[in-house]
Amino acid sequence: MTFIRSISGFRGTIGGPEEENLTPPDIVRATQGYGSWILDTRPADSKDRPKVVVGRDARPSGDMVQRLVTGTLMGMGIDVIDLDLSTTPTVEMAVVGEGADGGIILTASHNPVQWNALKLLDRHGAFISAADGADVIRRSGEAHHFAPVEALGTISRQDGWIDAHIQAILDLELVDREAVAQAGFKVAVDAVHSTGGIAVPRLLKALGVEEVIELYCEPHGRFPHNPEPRPEHLTALSEAVVEHGCHLGITVDPDVDRLAFVCEDGSMFGEEYTLVSVADYVLAHTPGAVVSNLSSTRALRDVAESHGQRYTASAVGEVNVVQAMTETNAIIGGEGNGGVIYPTLHAGRDALVGIALFLSHLAHGDKTVSGLRASYPHYEMVKAKIDLDPTWNVDRLLADFASDMQEHAPSTIDGVKLDLPEGWVHLRKSNTEPIVRVYAEASTAEAAKALVDTYREKLLSCA
Repeated sequence: MTFIRSISGFRGTIGGPEEENLTPPDIVRATQGYGSWILDTRPADSKDRPKVVVGRDARPSGDMVQRLVTGTLMGMGIDVIDLDLSTTPTVEMAVVGEGADGGIILTASHNPVQWNALKLLDRHGAFISAADGADVIRRSGEAHHFAPVEALGTISRQDGWIDAHIQAILDLELVDREAVAQAGFKVAVDAVHSTGGIAVPRLLKALGVEEVIELYCEPHGRFPHNPEPRPEHLTALSEAVVEHGCHLGITVDPDVDRLAFVCEDGSMFGEEYTLVSVADYVLAHTPGAVVSNLSSTRALRDVAESHGQRYTASAVGEVNVVQAMTETNAIIGGEGNGGVIYPTLHAGRDALVGIALFLSHLAHGDKTVSGLRASYPHYEMVKAKIDLDPTWNVDRLLADFASDMQEHAPSTIDGVKLDLPEGWVHLRKSNTEPIVRVYAEASTAEAAKALVDTYREKLLSCA
């Protein structure tokens, strides 16, 4: 059982003892820390009452967590705009649209059903910075004053933000609803019984996709398989695409910020190539810089360079990608886990806008989904992990490893990344789980696995 405080917010398993898991007192303390940060950092000339948008994915603990969070915010004199079942990108857009001081998304993203989390947004609808996250963690351990009865916050329910989000996507210049509708796509959707089951079919129908095969779209939060959109978890979707003669399959994670596709023949398009394909479409129409994180495929760099555009790699984590996108004025970016960030809409990973741009790309071409995938540079990535020994000083371990690898000129922006003649390998401490991630990419899966095995052992030899 686990409780993690990090720049990604407060995340843990539900139940068990305090401070070791995400228990009700821990949820209240985390919310107090965030509420205190909101009250102390909002603009001094603000005349309206402070307000925070709250939305959640469909996991069974969500209702309990939401009641604790909203009640605590109200007790601090903060008004709550309650989106209830929603998506992470929808909450991000609602923060700006409602003129709120921040937002809290209740989701553990790709983690299994026993997990939940508080993901924290600033008034721009972006994840709070590392420095602000550290401030919130500090504040969560302090005692707080609460509002008197006449100054308690209020709660208001807003049910229209998913529809508003979809309309904003339809209004984008590069989203071609007419072309998508005329293409006559038949699409299968696996939404792991979370809020993608609300948003994705609704978006597809708004785009003119008349035939939608729904798998696991009832949002009750009891995931039918591991919710991370990896190939080994998508066998039912693959089979449904072939059985129903679909042009493609679409899957999202529980909070709808990660996106993966299945080709018409049931093969995997590859979540690493979600951003590659969307970036290819965007760059064909709009020149601009491109950003992804250090653990993302080289294919994105290759595609950016094929359009004559600059590619930049950031540290892992959405907040770091967004920061690098801002610094480079990037037109498209994201992460190789299927996270597409299109700042023309908003500065956050958004599976819904990724779907709309991908279908527009597909509708304008003459390729099948597998044919589109084959048109991009081919790399194979292998992802592994090392469970952490509680006695390890992981930062020191990675520093020692980097010192041993000086001949390879390691990048230490985020963990240790080695660019090698045969590919690359990246080892870093996870922000969301008690593990070290070991990712490698090469021209073949065998070569990538060899990199993982070799450098995992070299890291462990430093322990």
